[in-house]
Amino acid sequence: MDDKFTQQTLKEKLGGRNIFLIGMMGSGKSQTGPDLAKMLNYAFVDTDDVIEKASKQSINDIFEKDGEKGFRDLEKQVLKEIIQHHSLVISTGGGLVTVPENWGILHQGIVIWLDLDLERSIKRIQRDDRKRPLLNSDDLPKTFSEIYESRKPMYLESDMRIKVEDQSPYEVAAMISEKLPNILIDPEAQAARRTTE
Repeated sequence: MDDKFTQQTLKEKLGGRNIFLIGMMGSGKSQTGPDLAKMLNYAFVDTDDVIEKASKQSINDIFEKDGEKGFRDLEKQVLKEIIQHHSLVISTGGGLVTVPENWGILHQGIVIWLDLDLERSIKRIQRDDRKRPLLNSDDLPKTFSEIYESRKPMYLESDMRIKVEDQSPYEVAAMISEKLPNILIDPEAQAARRTTE
């Protein structure tokens, strides 16, 4: 982090603005978020966790019972509740960006895209024993790639794109913390830069 941006001054510059982590399934949002929150002296919230607690159902059960639209409606309600609070790092579900109304909320904070390359993402998901309703397919790599391509234009709307490779969640959080001052100093320049990355 730049010398003139200590942890305290960074927090002051953020002014309580929430930070939203977006990205595909397996990109490490839920693992990176707690580390970033500690670095910023923020609290951490995972939208999927809140949805499961609020509905008393698993994500898979919600998808089975209400379909993707039912889940997205619930996700939107939960997001509206969460942003009543400030100074949060919020890990979002991979498809939250697909609902245009959600962007009105996301743009109230700072949106950070964790962009893990497809090959690594697929390997992570294959190792993960969690069921992911949208990836219930005989050809996981193909399905995953198609979902990624359909969402990429929305992910590109983020304020910051972090290319993730083999870094630990702590290292990814540190990369975000290092880059945050650039957004806070000159948001317009950052917005112009993100279109060329």
